[in-house]
Amino acid sequence: MLVSTAYAQAAGGAPAGGFELMSFLPLILIFVVFYFLLIRPQQRKLKEHKTMLDALRRGDRVVTGGGLIGTVTKVADDEVTVEIAEGVRVRTVRGTISNVLAKTEPTKGSRDDKETADAAPAKPETSAQSAGVKIGKMFGRK
Repeated sequence: MLVSTAYAQAAGGAPAGGFELMSFLPLILIFVVFYFLLIRPQQRKLKEHKTMLDALRRGDRVVTGGGLIGTVTKVADDEVTVEIAEGVRVRTVRGTISNVLAKTEPTKGSRDDKETADAAPAKPETSAQSAGVKIGKMFGRK
């Protein structure tokens, strides 16, 4: 016979019934990397989006999830009415607002009025000034 018989050797490397941390260390390391690179930034982004939606108010220029740009005319609990053109209003779910382009100053009597109570009262604008401001805001100017 040219081939010798092979006998199985007894495994002597791992202790019987013991728990080795080194075998789970790569899995723990992968989870830690995923947490800091994927899970944590996503949670932070969701939190910022929620605070942005909670601060949404009438007069803000927004972008919807579908790419429509418009001005918020009415804010309800779960839906927002956005005016995308003069006389064209669209009702959308609050969560589909993806970005706020321009924030407006709080109006008198709004819930944000308490924060700005210490500020000086604004001067009344003439109709020509307010029309110029509206046109400027329409094109993204302040």
